[in-house]
Amino acid sequence: MAERAIDTATDISRTLTEVSAGLQAAVDRLSDVIAAARRPGMPLSTISAITREAPLASLFIAFLFGVAIGRRR
Repeated sequence: MAERAIDTATDISRTLTEVSAGLQAAVDRLSDVIAAARRPGMPLSTISAITREAPLASLFIAFLFGVAIGRRR
């Protein structure tokens, strides 16, 4: 019985390690994509600049976008 428990714990440990590695790889890829999108001339760079220049207008647009999405559901 103790051997089964140890085997199960070992299997769970391996599974958690694999899941953790997969999540780390996904986070790394997402970080790379976000970094690429923040380069000058890219979408996130443009959105950041607009938000810095007109925060209230950006907030209003985000609110309207949220309302539009919320009403669809």
